[in-house]
Order: sequence, then C-alpha cells, then structure tokens
Amino acid sequence: MSAVPGSVAASRDSAMPPVLWALLFGNFVIGTGVMVVPGTLNELGSSLHVSVSTAGQLISASAVVMCVGAPLLAALVAGWDRRRLLALSMLWFGALHLLCTLMPTFGTLLPVRMLAVIAPAIFTPQAAACVGLLVPASQRGRAITFVFLGWSVASVLGMPLGAYVGGMFGWRSAFALVGLLSLASAAWVWRAMPDGVRPPALTLADWRETLRSRALMLVIAVTVLFSAGQFVLFSYFAPYYKQAIGITPAQLSLLFVWFGAFGFAGNMLMTRHIERIGADAGVLIAIASMALSLLLWPLGTSLLLAALVSAPWALGCFSSNSAQQARLVGIAPALAAGSIALNSSAMYAGQALGAAGGGALIARGQMGMLHWAGFGLLLLAMAASAWAASHRGSHRSG
Repeated sequence: MSAVPGSVAASRDSAMPPVLWALLFGNFVIGTGVMVVPGTLNELGSSLHVSVSTAGQLISASAVVMCVGAPLLAALVAGWDRRRLLALSMLWFGALHLLCTLMPTFGTLLPVRMLAVIAPAIFTPQAAACVGLLVPASQRGRAITFVFLGWSVASVLGMPLGAYVGGMFGWRSAFALVGLLSLASAAWVWRAMPDGVRPPALTLADWRETLRSRALMLVIAVTVLFSAGQFVLFSYFAPYYKQAIGITPAQLSLLFVWFGAFGFAGNMLMTRHIERIGADAGVLIAIASMALSLLLWPLGTSLLLAALVSAPWALGCFSSNSAQQARLVGIAPALAAGSIALNSSAMYAGQALGAAGGGALIARGQMGMLHWAGFGLLLLAMAASAWAASHRGSHRSG
C-alpha cells in the first residue's frame, strides 16, 4: 500500500472509493452492536433476572462511556495512522462482545459492555474525520453521508437480526454475532485502508476554537436534543410493544426490518439531495419527520398501524445524524476531527439521557408517556436547529 493516499483523494470518479465501503461496513457493525441491547432487552432482563428499567442501564451506561470517550480519545489517538487505529478498534469491539457472552450476571456484564463500547467512541468519529483525505473536496459531504449509511444498514439488517437471534436463541447468541462481524470488519478495514492516513492533529488552540464557536456548539446541542428525544422511547421498543400489542420476537424483528428499511431510504435520500437542499434544511426536515411519528404514536394500536406510524421516524432517524456531520464539516472543515468527535459525544449523551429518562418513567409505571417526552424534546431540537442555522456564519464568536 502507498504511504500517501493521494491517488484516492485525487480520484474524480463519481463512484465512492472502495475504502469507503469498508468504513460503511464498520459503521454497520458498530450500529448493530450499539443497538443489540434495545433489540434484546426482554431477553436480557429475563435471563439475568433484572427488571426492564435495570437492563436499560446497559444502554445509558454505555452511552455515557461513548459520550465521554469520543472527544478524549480523539485527542489521545490524534497522531495514529488511521488504518491501524480503525482496525484495532473493531478488533477490540469483537473481542469484548465475545467476552460479554461469558458473563453470568448483570453485574459482571455491565462493566464488560462498557469497555466494549470504547470502540464506537473511536471508530465512528475517526472514520468520518478521515474521509476528507480519501475523496476530493467536492465529494466530501456525499462521502460522509455515504459512510454513515452503515448505521442505516444496521437498522435494516443488523438490529432486526440481533433481535431475532436474541429472541430465538438468547442474548448471548446475539452478542456473539456482533463479535464475529466485528472481527470481519477489522480484517476488511486493514486490507482496504491505505497507510499514512493521518488527519492533522488538533492543537489546544483548535479545541479552544471549536468549543468557543457558537455555530458549532449550537449544531452539537441539536444532536443532544434529538438523540435524547428518540432514545426516551427507542431504548424500550421491545418492552413497549410487548405491553402495548403483545408483540412476539419474530414480529419485533419484522418491525425492526420495516423501521430499518425506511431508515436506509431516508439516509439514501439525504445522501442524494444534501448538496442541493443544504445540510441545515436536511436536518430540520429529518427532525420534523421524527416528531410527526411521536405525535401520532397513540394510533399504533396494532402491528400494522405501529409500522405505519413509525415510518416517518425511521426516515429521519439516521439521516439526521448524517446531515449533522456534513453540517459541521461545512462550517469549519479544519476543525472536523474535533467537531465530529464532539457531535458523536453529543449523540451518545442524548442516548444516555433519553434511556435514563425513559427508564425513570417506566419505573413509575408511565410507559405510555414515553412518546410525549420524546416529542417535546424533538420540538426543542427543531427550534435549536433553526437557531443554529441563523448563526451559521458566526463560526468565531467566543
């Protein structure tokens, strides 16, 4: 492999370079691993003899690790060659998920799972941050959203498959599946990624500029709000639908396939049209689509109606974050490594807040209020997004 990936970056072909497919698959595996807990929450609670709200702590605790880890690790690994960094992070993800399958109790599983999710804190933001060195500047926005299609594919295939395997064979089998996929991803990244890909390390002054930028911080606040709004309910899909419509594991898998298919379609649409409509408008459309679903949520009184009501949410679920990444890169390309790491941190912070809030509502017997809490947070996210768009030109505003 060449030491400098200039031949990749210089390509003027409209097709995505092969290395981006390896990064897409890595995000698919990361997304599958992150979402394996919501899909197997019923089985985890039953097998480990804990309540649904307690099992949900696997989501919130892992999200805290990813939230804190993304910016800290971005600084720690700044000088690493990305081929080695990304491959090793997937190897870690695989090995720790295989170790999770050996844990006999909730108390032993929780810390191992928390260690496992160090990998998403590295892989997702660092894969996005190095895209600018792999494609021409004119393809940057499209390439970033392309790489994030992996999360959408995870929702189409990975999450439903994990839920099905977990429902049929137990949560340990679902975790083992994530482990094996992670090892395959590590091998693919190692083969596809060129040597010598090292995005410029952010200096202390760069981090200070990132944190003092009103435009960047407002965009990141939007991510916190819409992530929390989703995960108030998304974390508890399995127990919610079991209580509301008596859903079976097979039906839950089909519902996740439906949700994932629309999520994939939403991300494809965003990838195709983001350069035309602009990232600001793309984010607002995606959040509004999610809010519509939560407003109509009480109408989902059967499997068919639940599927129909969830479709707008799915369209905006993954496309919103892809557009956010492109939005940040567009505001300050030179600070992308830091802003994208902070945005990943914000996404996981929102997940932690949402999962914890949803668990608190369930513990008080208010599962029926989950969608209203999420709807309120999404309305706040829409207002914050419009505010962020109005400050797009005020990058330096400390």
